[in-house]
Amino acid sequence: MTNLLRLQQLAKLLDITRLQDDETEQGFNQWLQTIPALTPAAYCVYPQFLAPLQQWSQRALPAEIATVVNFPGADLAADIVCEQIQQAKMAGATEIDCVLPYKALLRGEHGLIKSFLYDIRQACDNTCLKVIIESGELVTAQQVTKATELVIEGGADFVKTSTGKVATGVTIEAARIILTVIAAANRPVGFKASGGVRSIAPALELVQLYEDITGRIATSSGMRIGASALANDVAQHILPQ
Repeated sequence: MTNLLRLQQLAKLLDITRLQDDETEQGFNQWLQTIPALTPAAYCVYPQFLAPLQQWSQRALPAEIATVVNFPGADLAADIVCEQIQQAKMAGATEIDCVLPYKALLRGEHGLIKSFLYDIRQACDNTCLKVIIESGELVTAQQVTKATELVIEGGADFVKTSTGKVATGVTIEAARIILTVIAAANRPVGFKASGGVRSIAPALELVQLYEDITGRIATSSGMRIGASALANDVAQHILPQ
């Protein structure tokens, strides 16, 4: 695959993301006007900005509309998260990125996590569910493995690495563990890398890792990369200047 084709493939894997802690309506609307004219998999924003994103996306290139729940602290009760999911769906979200209660995993409370995952899967119904395991906060490879196994068992469509709100985002080591578990699953499960993927070289390394371990060509149905600065980097290389 030529470099240009690889970059065009990468563009279609992007979840173009805007999750600024100090976001304002004015700042968000200004950002909408600067989104590069790529063909991404999705746009991902806070729930309160779903309406303007949906209005904008109707005039832009088609993509899924994603939002975050139980984000970023992962401390909410399952019933509250389910309510967030229902409200997000009503506001136009077609994909849900939900943070796993990873602190419970660190405490060994696997039953709590299984119950949580069951509840949010039911709340999502047929809506695409990506579960963020916050791999940078998990201490051991065994914990990353267990988190991935539980998320797959719980019916998630994607296992996502990170919120981007803690010190350590996606790493090659964590990605390799997650992908190895995904490759052994008895059903198709997607992988989303997020947290610190800011330039093309590490993004392409992750795409290659995905393809090497799973044996599948990376498409948006099986792989995503959370992107903000990365989207602009890709656009500079494949769009006419």
